[in-house]
Amino acid sequence: MTTISKETLEFLSLLSENNNREWFQEHKETYLKAKDNVDAFAQQVIDGFREIEPQIPGELTGKKSVMRIYRDVRFSKNKSPYKLNFAFYISLSAKGVHSPGYYVQLQPGNSFIAGGMWMPDAPHLKSIRQEIDYNGDDLLAILDSKSFKTYFKDGLSEEDKLKTTPKGYDADHPNIELLKLKSFTVSYPIKDEALYNKGIISEVINCFKEIMPLNSFLKEAIASV
Repeated sequence: MTTISKETLEFLSLLSENNNREWFQEHKETYLKAKDNVDAFAQQVIDGFREIEPQIPGELTGKKSVMRIYRDVRFSKNKSPYKLNFAFYISLSAKGVHSPGYYVQLQPGNSFIAGGMWMPDAPHLKSIRQEIDYNGDDLLAILDSKSFKTYFKDGLSEEDKLKTTPKGYDADHPNIELLKLKSFTVSYPIKDEALYNKGIISEVINCFKEIMPLNSFLKEAIASV
């Protein structure tokens, strides 16, 4: 059973203090060892989760799901060349297609499991709001379930939530607070020590399992877009 090694987080800690190309090249072998650790971890998560989530594309592997550590600095004021985390994403659709999914971030003091749909584009957002308008009780049932709240007691993230009502909806709509959302994601923090535990694969998969009804709701909402 693959766990995240202490050396992987130690590499990220050192990278946060030495975020430059010269240091990275000098420690490339350490980076590659850490990357292999994350690839193997992601693969075990995918293999286990695929048994209960058949919508995961068959071609997705752990290595393919792990995001690049290199930052795109072309349009950013922050010119640091490297991200300070490893992360992997399990999409429910083919590469390049915006859809709900599952995400794990690995970073010293800031690791978490997440899922849902982050900042959907305008057509998808419109469809999700329409689904909430028509079938909001279905979404509330998911968010209010006891098992869901075990992991996500704060519910959906309110990142970039509208301060006013979205166009086409009244302020007294029973689900207006959900309709104001621009992202539909949840997250669950993980302590560094938990990543070293042999039970971490099961923990991630169990967390993903609770996200599945949310992702099914979102995928159904955008199916016609």
